[in-house]
Amino acid sequence: MNFPISLQFRKQFNMIAGKNTTEKRTPVVKPNFWNNKKRYYDLKSYWINRFGCRVHKLPIDAGFTCPNRDGNIATGGCIYCDGRGSALRQAGPLPSVGEQVRRQKAFYRGRGKAEKFIAYFQTFTNTYAPVEKLRALYDEALAEEDVIGLSIGTRPDCVPDETLALIRSCAERSHVWLEFGLQSIHDRTLGAINRGHDAATLRDAVQRAGGGPILICVHIIVGLPGETREEILETAKAIAALPIQGIKIHSLLALEGTALGGRFERGDVTLMTREAYVGTVCDLLEILPPEMVIQRLTADGYRDIFLGPAWAGNKLAVLNAIDREMERRESWQGKRHKSALSP
Repeated sequence: MNFPISLQFRKQFNMIAGKNTTEKRTPVVKPNFWNNKKRYYDLKSYWINRFGCRVHKLPIDAGFTCPNRDGNIATGGCIYCDGRGSALRQAGPLPSVGEQVRRQKAFYRGRGKAEKFIAYFQTFTNTYAPVEKLRALYDEALAEEDVIGLSIGTRPDCVPDETLALIRSCAERSHVWLEFGLQSIHDRTLGAINRGHDAATLRDAVQRAGGGPILICVHIIVGLPGETREEILETAKAIAALPIQGIKIHSLLALEGTALGGRFERGDVTLMTREAYVGTVCDLLEILPPEMVIQRLTADGYRDIFLGPAWAGNKLAVLNAIDREMERRESWQGKRHKSALSP
């Protein structure tokens, strides 16, 4: 078989140099500061680099709702969102924030999985309350032993300046992430999924929150109805150009009882294949800056209402497929960052 000249030369060179062309290669430009064996900067590695020990996020349900559900902005929520809240909320009256932290600390510490903890205010919009109520809840979590910080999930249209001032004060004495749900940079998509805000709102929130001690993480969803691969990558490029330190990448899930779930059951919407999802996520990783912390690469859903896609039910298999594809490409996070953002 006649190889193209460049490939033939490469094979001949490897043979002369005594190299096994079938052995796995590690990209020589992978950033050393990751201190890991992955091809992206994962959250576990970030924690160890930052604190020198294993850190675990403790999900907290503090009883918040969402302005996209209570009528302040809209009703019904986003088309993919399960309105039941956390499993803890579904089980009955919510324990206090402190009690939730203590129970989970005992669970994870007893299994040797963590030494320090982040209280993750996760359920619905965790800045959607008066500042004094927020202060009491955040302080309650930070008062617990070995809680070194907060992660606060919210919407970009729910961070008035006085709320940001409170979060900034927390970040000056602890480790704080502010997590914004964006999902897409395209206003057409945001309207179609009933987000209730536009992309400009996210840019404004990031500019007002950034530049100080608050670390910012943005959530996006891959596979939203009507979006092309090119549009998904445009979202990645927009995020890569902003002062954002972390990202969570979710697969789109159809859940029973949601607007999207109903469309899926009627056959009105097609969800991404695993192959398409894995390839798109790898494209995203190549565009994102190498210092951005990858906090999530796929999504979880409640099994009792999970409809599809079937492949998303095996999270480990998805993560392994992403690893294999990055290895096959001989690629890594940030490989195309500069070229993707250049004019």
